Amino acid sequence: MLIRPVTAAELPLLQDIERAAGEPFRALGMARIADDEPPAVEDLDRFRRAGRAWVAVDEAGAPVAYLISEPVDDADAEHIEQVSVHPRAARRGVGGALIEHAARHARAAGRSALTLTTFADVPWNAPYYARIGFRPLAAAELTPELRAIRAHEAELGLDRWPRLCMRRDLTPAGRTAP
Repeated sequence: MLIRPVTAAELPLLQDIERAAGEPFRALGMARIADDEPPAVEDLDRFRRAGRAWVAVDEAGAPVAYLISEPVDDADAEHIEQVSVHPRAARRGVGGALIEHAARHARAAGRSALTLTTFADVPWNAPYYARIGFRPLAAAELTPELRAIRAHEAELGLDRWPRLCMRRDLTPAGRTAP
């Protein structure tokens, strides 16, 4: 699986991936999530221009997943804004590979952690992230930027289902975890 920066021409394809990735939420009674519109091309392009948008492509070179991120907490952490995998590429490690790519990028930029927000009870959300090294953050651990992200999500109605922030500490490049 090749991971590379998103091109401007691929931005509409990211929207297609997002729509397809949302469909499994319907089976969990989360039709509002399945029906939610993907980020606007202009918003995705902001991540692309900042060098924080990557795609995983299949053997034919077609994007099947994407990840966008941005620095938070005075650039101490890299926040995964969105990671989406098309169902035809699900359960093959594609999302995990994108997260590892983001972790390498964050380490190289001197960041100490990856953060994200997610649904607590969706099997391919919080339980999955816990398996790959993320831990839930208690309310007292939320930084001002993470609190602002959560507040925005609440304004969008995402708190209709339990959500949480998670963090994965990164070891410096060249060092192994204890």
